[in-house]
Amino acid sequence: MEDKVTLTIGKQKSIALIAHDGKKPLLIDWCMENKEILQQHVLCGTGTTARMISDKTGLTVKGYNSGPLGGDQQIGAKVVEGRIDLIIFFSDPLTAQPHDPDVKALVRIAQVYDIPIAVNKASADFMIKSAFMNECYDHDVINFQKNIDQRAKTL
Repeated sequence: MEDKVTLTIGKQKSIALIAHDGKKPLLIDWCMENKEILQQHVLCGTGTTARMISDKTGLTVKGYNSGPLGGDQQIGAKVVEGRIDLIIFFSDPLTAQPHDPDVKALVRIAQVYDIPIAVNKASADFMIKSAFMNECYDHDVINFQKNIDQRAKTL
């Protein structure tokens, strides 16, 4: 068994949109500026953010729970299932968040599954303007089945 497996992110991306309260207006503005690109993809987000983006931009955004109520964890689960291709998360590094462990877990799972994650406007701009937004992208991730098999033998 190989150590890595190749997964493909298709031309149409599944994009998670998340923002801390102080960054929601910035993300909404960003979505409006990039509406033409975003409407070509499948969008989801945490509860309040998804609702506000839909209401203010007209984009269709599937909402999960609010971040503090488990929405970040729901998005992380979708990453694990292969149902989220990239994450735009306008986080607020200057304000304490009651669900900070959930945010860290989401960032960690994006890293484990090699999912692009933008944490501010500049990185989101670079991501959405990338040539990869319009084409398939192959990326290698850990062969989780091999990892499980090896761990089961050693425990």
